[in-house]
Amino acid sequence: MNKQIVLISCASRKLSQKAKVKDLYVSTLFKLNLKYAQQLEPDNIFILSAKHGLLSLEQEIEPYEQTLNNMYTNEVKQWADQVLEQISEICSIEETTFIFLAGKKYRKYLLPHLKNIQTPLEGLGIGKQIQKLKELVS
Repeated sequence: MNKQIVLISCASRKLSQKAKVKDLYVSTLFKLNLKYAQQLEPDNIFILSAKHGLLSLEQEIEPYEQTLNNMYTNEVKQWADQVLEQISEICSIEETTFIFLAGKKYRKYLLPHLKNIQTPLEGLGIGKQIQKLKELVS
């Protein structure tokens, strides 16, 4: 059976001091994504960080100001290459289903390299994502 890994994009709203990744991001969308991801009971949950690439929930990091939205295409491609390298160190890309709770910018250059993908919130604006996640986690 395939492993399941949920990938959640980071959020701009963060605590002001060093914290575990699962606690650092404080936006409503992030918290709902994390709650939904935990409900899915995947093999693992990782955060896609614009600065650090792939982060585990228990890693401790300092707050940072960086988003893929302000990066040039070649920088986003380099970021995606880094993330793919990090993913390949923890699992077999062929034998893993990746569930993306992340915006298009975070998925764009990763998707072509991954075989089994689910994007349950694709095509929804942030308000609609929050609405759907609230239904899913209630």
